[in-house]
Amino acid sequence: MKAKVADFLIFDKETGVYREDPEQAVRDDVEKHYWKHVATNIAKDWRLYLMLIPMLLVFLFWRYFPMYELLGCFKVSDNVLPVSQQLFSGFSYFKRLLFAGDGLSTDFWRALRNTFLLSFYGLCFGFPIPIILALFFNEVRSNGARSVFQVLTYLPKFMSTVVMASLVTMLVKQGSLTTGMGIVSRFLSNLGLISFDTANAGLLNNPAYFRSIYQISGIWEGAGYDSIVFFAAIIAIPPTSYEAAQIDGADKWAQMRYVVLPSILSTIVIMLITRIGSLLNVGYEKVLLLYNAKTYVTADVVSTFAHRNGMGTGAGTGIAAAAEMMNNVIGMLLVIGANTIARKASNTSLY
Repeated sequence: MKAKVADFLIFDKETGVYREDPEQAVRDDVEKHYWKHVATNIAKDWRLYLMLIPMLLVFLFWRYFPMYELLGCFKVSDNVLPVSQQLFSGFSYFKRLLFAGDGLSTDFWRALRNTFLLSFYGLCFGFPIPIILALFFNEVRSNGARSVFQVLTYLPKFMSTVVMASLVTMLVKQGSLTTGMGIVSRFLSNLGLISFDTANAGLLNNPAYFRSIYQISGIWEGAGYDSIVFFAAIIAIPPTSYEAAQIDGADKWAQMRYVVLPSILSTIVIMLITRIGSLLNVGYEKVLLLYNAKTYVTADVVSTFAHRNGMGTGAGTGIAAAAEMMNNVIGMLLVIGANTIARKASNTSLY
């Protein structure tokens, strides 16, 4: 198929000559000098790009370079030789984790189940709390009182995981001759919610209570900080929307239902997708500090399973790398699935 002049130029009937389309001329000029414009913008805002360098280095050294070690999932585990010199072992580690049926495979499936349950409970009970807090902050009329409430709910997020775990341990610790049981254990025992023997033995030593302790402490730690995004979306709602609802006779509950929640729905969907994406990424530091051999049955997660086996006290680094690899692949599939469902259901998605 031959190209014609009319495909690129416009015929001017008054002059009887062909001329270039002005819009096409602008597009051609932009494409021709694209990199020049990029260099100009970088030179103009070089301070902002300079501030990106530390973040890029963090991602480079702590996110991209470690990807090379993922080859350990498919190599014979050897703590002496580097990964590049180890022999290829195929999918032997994955087969052992999934289908071996031995104690290691049983521990992995238990850890995977615990990881999913801890994250699922956190999604069900922990995700709505920041939204409720943001709605509460929006209804507080006094700026001073709202600032105090917000600071009080933000503070636990800025504690280190070690401090948070130590506080939880002190609150629910077992009884002893010198210090006695924790205040929470004593309070629950006095209310009759748990037996005295259970409280005296320590709630963290009872696998039946580990998930509840983990979730409640997680909500206490992160609910206030996570509410910042939702509160920012709420305060961005135009005041005219509230005024129109008031004219129609809507009270506070009706305004919250028909004005606030629909206005922040897109933010809720985006945050829900990101939360689902990290559904299997349970922070192992907190679990590692709180669990013990008595609570493995409900507390052991994939990250602690990999840590225990990859530090030379278990099956080796190959098994640990394979376990984390499977955990991350499942998380990626969850992100893709949640994003697809959200795009089809509400026309809101990450990509």
